[in-house]
Amino acid sequence: MPLSTQSQAEDEQYVLVASLDNARNLSNILRAIAFKDHAIFSATPNGLKVTVEDCKCLQANAFIQAEIFQEFTIKEDLVGFQVNLTVLLDCLNIFGGSTVPGVSTALRMCYRGYGYPLTLFLEEGGVVTVCKINTQEPEEPIDFDFCSANVTNKVILLSESLKEAFSELDMTSEVLQITMSPSQPYFRLSTFGNSGNAHYDYPKDSEMMELFRCTQTQTNRYKMSLLKPSTKALALSCKVSVRTDSRGFLSLQYLVRNDDGQICFVEYYCCPDEEVED
Repeated sequence: MPLSTQSQAEDEQYVLVASLDNARNLSNILRAIAFKDHAIFSATPNGLKVTVEDCKCLQANAFIQAEIFQEFTIKEDLVGFQVNLTVLLDCLNIFGGSTVPGVSTALRMCYRGYGYPLTLFLEEGGVVTVCKINTQEPEEPIDFDFCSANVTNKVILLSESLKEAFSELDMTSEVLQITMSPSQPYFRLSTFGNSGNAHYDYPKDSEMMELFRCTQTQTNRYKMSLLKPSTKALALSCKVSVRTDSRGFLSLQYLVRNDDGQICFVEYYCCPDEEVED
């Protein structure tokens, strides 16, 4: 890969260097959280975390582990910056995002530190393009304080069944109501749209349900406008973990396999719209 022929002296200037033989392995997962222009990048020796937020009510995180990159070199414990995600995705697809078998765009992503741009070296078929994207100081992401100790209910579903539910529920509804309970209806999705009320129930022993762990009955509503961006991650994923904590905050964690069969995670946190009395 010609991109690896950069001089050692150049490499020493960078605090972060990440290379991929197939740029789609990054662009696909970033598209799953691309509902706002700006994204916060946090790199640690474990890999890359990319965060996008909306109105302190919704947060999406994409996790790309260091092992997924062909090269991942970081010289500090934490490297953080903010970039325009729309611009970054346009650059990653500068060669048209070919899906032809055997043809892929190689990527080498380099960052020198505070005040410097994020530099992308993209190569396809011997042609190299260099893109430099301005960076900003990262804002502090919202801490949703969602910890496993406070999780009251959790189910893991095959994504196919959740896609089916979303296709049958009324998306004109302003809210999606989620009921999770150790007794019937176990796991229920409800909408209240123009065509009336609709419910979609999952039996706890359904073959679509990989795990069912509910300790108390909870019913919470979430703004549909906040949940709609997460359907991008759902479309890419093979499994989804749905968790609620004692405050009714929602975590949707999607397991995504990239073109090379490696696993990445996308997580959405959403705050409840209103309490619903049982």
